[in-house]
Amino acid sequence: MSGGEAFHAVAARLGIETRHIDALGVIHEPDAETLAALVGAFGLPPEPDQAAAALAEIQAASLRLNPLRIVPAEAPVLDLPLANGATEWHLDLEQGGQAAGRWNPADGKLHLPGDMPLGYHRLHLSGGTTTETLDIAVAPPACYLPPELEPGVRSWGLTTQVYSLQSERDWGMGDFTDLAALTRAAGSFGAVTVGINPLHALFASEPRHISPYSPSSRVQLDYLYIDPSAVPGFADDTSIRELVPTAALKAARKGELVDHAAVAALKRPVLEALYRRFRDADLAAGTRTKAAKAFRRFQKAGGKPLTAFATFEALHEQFNGNHGQFSWLGWPEELRDPRSRAVADFAAAHRERVEFFEFLQWQADSQLGAAAEAGRAAGLSLGLYRDLAVGVNPQGADAWADQGIVVPRMAIGAPPDPLSRAGQDWGLAPVNPLALRQRGFQPFIAALRANMRHAGVLRIDHVMSLQRLYWVPAGRSAVAGAYVNYPFAELLRLVALESQRQRCAVIGEDLGTVPSGFRETMQAANVMSYRVVMFERRLDGNFVPPAEYPPLATASAATHDLATLKGFWLGRDIAWRQRLALYPDAAAEAADIADRHTARWQLLEALEREALLPRHRFAEFLPSAGEPVYTAELGEAILAYLVRSRARLMLVQVEDVAGEVEQANLPGTSDTHPNWRRRLSAKLDDILQGPEMQRIAALMNKERGRAAS
Repeated sequence: MSGGEAFHAVAARLGIETRHIDALGVIHEPDAETLAALVGAFGLPPEPDQAAAALAEIQAASLRLNPLRIVPAEAPVLDLPLANGATEWHLDLEQGGQAAGRWNPADGKLHLPGDMPLGYHRLHLSGGTTTETLDIAVAPPACYLPPELEPGVRSWGLTTQVYSLQSERDWGMGDFTDLAALTRAAGSFGAVTVGINPLHALFASEPRHISPYSPSSRVQLDYLYIDPSAVPGFADDTSIRELVPTAALKAARKGELVDHAAVAALKRPVLEALYRRFRDADLAAGTRTKAAKAFRRFQKAGGKPLTAFATFEALHEQFNGNHGQFSWLGWPEELRDPRSRAVADFAAAHRERVEFFEFLQWQADSQLGAAAEAGRAAGLSLGLYRDLAVGVNPQGADAWADQGIVVPRMAIGAPPDPLSRAGQDWGLAPVNPLALRQRGFQPFIAALRANMRHAGVLRIDHVMSLQRLYWVPAGRSAVAGAYVNYPFAELLRLVALESQRQRCAVIGEDLGTVPSGFRETMQAANVMSYRVVMFERRLDGNFVPPAEYPPLATASAATHDLATLKGFWLGRDIAWRQRLALYPDAAAEAADIADRHTARWQLLEALEREALLPRHRFAEFLPSAGEPVYTAELGEAILAYLVRSRARLMLVQVEDVAGEVEQANLPGTSDTHPNWRRRLSAKLDDILQGPEMQRIAALMNKERGRAAS
């Protein structure tokens, strides 16, 4: 067998796809260099024969009991590779209670009681001199669906980028107090949910790293969303309030873009002082005060992951600030290992500093919970709709704290598609699927739980990652990547289990290159599809009629990666790509311009078919001479088209209510476009009290009150 053929065989056994077709219809076959890099990323030797032998050993070992076995709730049967002979089994149930029995492996699979409760249980097996213990997850086939998303019901919600919210009292960016104001208003308007960007922790010591989709941790929260004035002690302490520089605060509020460094400079001194006040007034008293007890409970619930994150923040603060080392890979070797004695000594020597970062997480969690509760109290029945990023920054806390789970020198990305014809390298660390299974899927479960907290809906970004991810080797172009498969059936079962346990619905962002049969599998598991009107077009370019949208779906006019309604109509996104020379060639640019021209006309025709806009008015929006014209009336007609869809949930962007022309993020850019920094052009109260919001809310309530077919 040749070296190339040998690597193909090893790649196949690892789940590496050696052929894929991108969204443009182009066939790709990764070359030998890419395959060698991918195989090596799994920790296997660089020579094909050695890699095959090492993999055989790993797979032979994996035939024994894994740390966590997924058991279908409807058919609780286990296939266990144990030696022949009668075996006693004993089951400790998660919520208390036990079950026991005898099993002869020669008879086949182990059948557990048919009335097993959902959850995580411990199974003990003993036969002769052999004793085995493993955890099992009894998981349902489908996710939780609340009444608002059941068949025959159609609901709606608002979405926003929290940092973009402006108010009379903000500190230069939207925060949890602004979010609470929005959830209350949305509930009073008749919405069932408010969708928000990922709130994942970024890098406290480097506030200029701002992408919510490239987080330091997917389990912890970004402290910059804390409203310092809502932290206990601020209102009572004049000396702390005097720490806020009035001129700098006013300047931050007036900024068209969020200046994260300026916001951090405003908030950090105040939060530091509030922590010291809490430490001296509450923690110094032991656990006698209510606040101290609550904090200690939060620390206990956060456990080792919270401590590890806070320790990373303290280390990163020291080395990034004093030594310019943004990446933990540049720290002294003994501090790169989170389980080393040196890290333990550092945490002990800097106990209060570590505790400060735990305090920030406590306050962020408390304020997020308050925002969610404010909405529910106002009628926002589903509550918050949170967002889970597809991966983490390899320089961040999660990658440092759990180095065995992430793959070095690899990045998650996407093959070429219409939005990025050169492919995409997102710079996120992929999870090693072999290590994930060996870890009993715990990092995945932890991320689900953390992001379902305080939420009624969870959106999983790039949900195709449950089945496969596109890996790009370091130093290679995004076109030179390949897909790597993941344990899809088991991951989907765990999503369903956590969804049922947390009573949180799940939306899968299934845009882009979707594997054959994937959407059908997700629908069967009650994972809602994500349909964006601008992508819902047939092969001839015509827009899919509202009556043909799938019911188990969320419909939206756009996403954070796409132009707003106004920006789409005016071609603002195309103009940005032209300005930044993002098109690979003139033909691609011309094709994009031509398609947009056609899409505008076809969208008008779609509105006409739904009796939302008569043909004789088309010229108002597409004059024969001059540029396209966008009006609030046109935007409302497009929303009216979408609201008639059979999708059970429809989302309206606050940006579209406000008539914004710029989008939050322009894919394929970093510093050249102000991604994740745009603020709404009007204050939140003015938007919510304005006539446009009133008209849109009335439209939503009128149309969404109809029973779905």
